[in-house]
Amino acid sequence: MQGPNYHVTARHLIGGDGGWDYLSLDTNNDQLYITRGSYVMVVNPSDGKVLARIPGFDRAHGVAFAYDVGRGYATSGGDSTIRVIDLASHMVVAKVRAQVDDDGIVYDPSSHLVFSMNGDAHSMTIVDPAHDTNVANVPLTGKPEFGIADGVGHVFVNITDKGEIDEVDIAGRRVMRHWPLAPCTSPTGLAIDTEHHRLFTGCRSGVMAISDAQAGKLVTTVPIGQGVDAARFDPATQLAFASCGDGTITVIHEDTPDTYRVVQTVKTMNGARTMELDPRTHALYTASATFGALPPGRRGRPPVLPNSFTLLTVQR
Repeated sequence: MQGPNYHVTARHLIGGDGGWDYLSLDTNNDQLYITRGSYVMVVNPSDGKVLARIPGFDRAHGVAFAYDVGRGYATSGGDSTIRVIDLASHMVVAKVRAQVDDDGIVYDPSSHLVFSMNGDAHSMTIVDPAHDTNVANVPLTGKPEFGIADGVGHVFVNITDKGEIDEVDIAGRRVMRHWPLAPCTSPTGLAIDTEHHRLFTGCRSGVMAISDAQAGKLVTTVPIGQGVDAARFDPATQLAFASCGDGTITVIHEDTPDTYRVVQTVKTMNGARTMELDPRTHALYTASATFGALPPGRRGRPPVLPNSFTLLTVQR
C-alpha cells in the first residue's frame, strides 16, 4: 500500500527572538499562535506573516481557544498564571492564577471549561471562561505534561515523571484512575481518537503509546523519532502524528482500534519538535530555527541564530 506522501510544501522565515513551545491553531480566524517564551506570536499560516506579538509572558507554553467567549487562554509558567487573550484584538484582558509551572492547556467545549497542566505543582487548574476564575486545583499523581478532553466528562493527562496517564473526572474534580504506559517513558504530547476511544502519547523513549481510554490500559506501542514533543490525530484520515526534535514527523495509520503501523517518516527540520494540525485542510504546521555551535566546554542546547525561526507547512 502506497504511503500518504506527506512532505514540506512551504517554509516561511518568521524570525523573532527567543525559543518556542506549542503551536496552536485558531481555526475560527485562521491564525496560528506560537509561544516564544516572553511573548506569543500570532501568524498567518498561509504566508507566514506576523499578525501580532503579545508581550508580557514569563515562559509561555500553550494556548487554548474558547470560541464561545471569543478568547484564548495561554499559560505563563514562570509566574504561574494563565493570560486571557481577546481573539479579535490580540490583547491580554485578564489573568487567572494557576499553580506552579503551568504548561499544557486545553479547552473542553462540552463542559465549557479550560484546564491547565501544572508541572511542578503536580496538579491541574480548572478555569471557568464565563468569569475568568480559577474554580479548582485538582491534585494529580505526578508531574503532568499535556492533557486532552474526551468531550464526555473526562480529561486525560500524561504524567511525565511516572510514564503514566491520569484520567480526571471533570464533575468530581478528582483523578478517577491511572494506568502505566511502559515501555513508554517521559510521555509528552497527547492526542485522542474520540470515536474509537484511543489515546496517542508521544514518548521520549522513542515510541508512541496507544491506550484504550475506556478500558484504561495500554494497547500497543509504535516506534517514532527521538525528542518528541507533540502528538496529533486526524479522524478523517485515521492518521496519528508525532513531531520529533530529530527533524522528523512519524505518520502512523490506525488500521483498527488495536492495530497500528508506521506508514511514513517525514523529514522536517532539526529541532522541529512541536506541531499543529488543521483538521479542515489536513495540513500540519511545525517550526524550528538554525542553531549555532556551543562554546567549547559547554553543554546543553545550542544557541539559536538570530532571526532564523522558520514555520514549515507539511501536506500530502
